[in-house]
Amino acid sequence: MSNTQSMIFTVYGDYIRHYGNKIWIGSLIRLLKEFGHNEQSVRVAVSRMMKQGWLESEKQGNKSYYFLTHRGKVRMEEAANRIFKLMPNEWDGKWRMLMYTIPEEKRQIRDELRKELLWSGFGSFSSGCWISPNNLEKEVKFLIDKYETHEYVDFFVSDYKGPKENQALVEKSWPLTEIEAKYKEFIAAYSHQYIVHQSMINDNKMSSADCFVERTRLVHEYRKFLFIDPGLPKELLPEIWNGNHAALLFEQYYKLLAPLASEFFEGVFQEDNDLKRRDEEYDVNYHPLLKEL
Repeated sequence: MSNTQSMIFTVYGDYIRHYGNKIWIGSLIRLLKEFGHNEQSVRVAVSRMMKQGWLESEKQGNKSYYFLTHRGKVRMEEAANRIFKLMPNEWDGKWRMLMYTIPEEKRQIRDELRKELLWSGFGSFSSGCWISPNNLEKEVKFLIDKYETHEYVDFFVSDYKGPKENQALVEKSWPLTEIEAKYKEFIAAYSHQYIVHQSMINDNKMSSADCFVERTRLVHEYRKFLFIDPGLPKELLPEIWNGNHAALLFEQYYKLLAPLASEFFEGVFQEDNDLKRRDEEYDVNYHPLLKEL
């Protein structure tokens, strides 16, 4: 995935989908320019996202507007729920197990399914066997239907009866030490930036454009954990887990940057778009971190 396309996903997920889900291409180009992406790279990325089924377009006069498809909205909603979840879920004690034997001639489907399972938080327990302690029945059904793999897969919700402890399944299926190290890197980098930007905002030395860039980069960096952290329940995590500390830092930093960042986005957006900010829904669904602001 190109860097431009990845950044467009972030901007849609953190801003556009809460403002009517539609944006004029000129406004999108203007926003992405803040990160050094030129007009051509934005147009190429948007075209690719349409071919991949993430975006649709419509013409209004001589202007082209782009909006998330149903698939795009579902993915953004799932990502947001995980990004803004501040503490691990409690566990119901059950394991979800997906087993498949997809033939070699359908290798592409098998590879795509594997990527989707990893993104949803499944761990590779053994060849063709994926497990998760999280309630992902809805996601599994969606993937089976999407890739039409009904005859090749079996799905179980089960108890683990040993002989080892549940923690042994975690250690076999996910590289927790590596994930912990990535969180440590995030904390080291962004705790320093948070303190610097807090001081600058207090002294009125950061513009709304600066805050827009920094908040978008923060979300862009933090959402990378969706691809490596399965979101395990607290019962299966180490007693001291860097993911909890990173979530707290993300919450505080996001709250610091959010008001001015939104001000900049709205300034660009409302010039050429029908500004559809629904305040009550905006606060509850868009910013679970910002209810008290």
